[in-house]
Amino acid sequence: MARKQGAYADITGPKVRATALRLIAQHGYAAVSMRQIAAQVGVQVGALYNYTADKQTLLFDLMHAHMVALLAAARDLPQHDTPMARLEDFTRFHIRFHLPRADAVFVSYMELRNLSPENFAQIEALRRQYEGILEAILAEGEAQGDFAVADTRVTTMALIGLLTGLHDWYRRDGRLSITEIETMYWGLVRKAVTA
Repeated sequence: MARKQGAYADITGPKVRATALRLIAQHGYAAVSMRQIAAQVGVQVGALYNYTADKQTLLFDLMHAHMVALLAAARDLPQHDTPMARLEDFTRFHIRFHLPRADAVFVSYMELRNLSPENFAQIEALRRQYEGILEAILAEGEAQGDFAVADTRVTTMALIGLLTGLHDWYRRDGRLSITEIETMYWGLVRKAVTA
């Protein structure tokens, strides 16, 4: 008896995305083929097209899912009265959200160049929304005299680069806990925005 259409979609679809994410993070988008993804998942290459239209769509979906999850989680950031408290919360949130998602972070930052112009525009818009959270905090802190930054946009990008780069070297089994790292990074961020 033939199986019902979509009976394994809840299992295979996530497996396709997880496998593609891992392979792209390890080898790069250009070096990974749909055939490799299918082999790792354990399906025929034609079966992948039940879960994605093509490799470009798969890359976009991986980046889009990461950004949507990030923005959804950021909505839960506490709304403290002071920009300094909000900046600390943002710093700690960014680290905690990104550290366990090293492959997604790598793909989201390093493979932007491989998106089609239309897909790039959509991901860029989502990234701008997230960057806007930090930029608004910096602008308010600057307006209130709490922060001293020459350019809020440049400072936003510099701080996100600093915080996101943590996943390149941090190891959970290293000598410092995530909380200790957060505290150190918060010190760096605080010094970067105050005179």
